[in-house]
Amino acid sequence: QVQLVESGGGLVQAGGSLRLSCAASGLIFSSYGMGWFRQTPGKEREFVAAISRSGGNTHYADSVKGRFTISRDNAKNTEYLQMNRLKPEDTAVYYCAADRTGWGPAHWDYDYWGQGTQVTVSS
Repeated sequence: QVQLVESGGGLVQAGGSLRLSCAASGLIFSSYGMGWFRQTPGKEREFVAAISRSGGNTHYADSVKGRFTISRDNAKNTEYLQMNRLKPEDTAVYYCAADRTGWGPAHWDYDYWGQGTQVTVSS
């Protein structure tokens, strides 16, 4: 079955960096657009970034543009989210997701989800 497994979350001070990874199995990774979303208690899942199947196109939420970088390695079936200059408002559970037909910002378009990894940014 399809599995997406996130790693790399943790506690970091404001201004610091983290790199999230999402290892995929059970699917043809290069056939899927990939995305990162985040969620805090009581709020809807929020789009963070997405990347096309080849990795040649990316899209970011305005709140993370210039600070976060999404990438993928199709040979390793893995996508990444490099997060720099982290802010307390970036604190959330971060999820990776796979979309068979696109790579947009709408979470309901994504077919598969990881279990999430907690990112906590202290002030």
